[in-house]
Amino acid sequence: MSDINAFIEEQVKNNDVFLFMKGSPDFPQCGFSGQVVQILNYLGVDYASANVLESDELREGIKTYTNWPTIPQLYVKGEFVGGCDIIREMFQAGELQSHMTTNGITVKEAS
Repeated sequence: MSDINAFIEEQVKNNDVFLFMKGSPDFPQCGFSGQVVQILNYLGVDYASANVLESDELREGIKTYTNWPTIPQLYVKGEFVGGCDIIREMFQAGELQSHMTTNGITVKEAS
């Protein structure tokens, strides 16, 4: 399990915004992952992602890493922010946008 933890650490530390999800941003394979992708795309945020469906080790490893039972999981500047419900609520309240800009992440202005 240490190899998967090293992979997870590397991704969350080397990418300002990182999403562990089911599927890819171009083809989300679950509605919750799709919602987070829509929010990030709406905000115009640059982010990287990993498809947990490609590896059982990654799918279980990320849950253990954060002690969070569900996927997707969003990280900003190495910090776990939350899953779909938390991200959606933060977005609707304007908190996600503030969190991003506070951390130096460029967010597109609402049109």
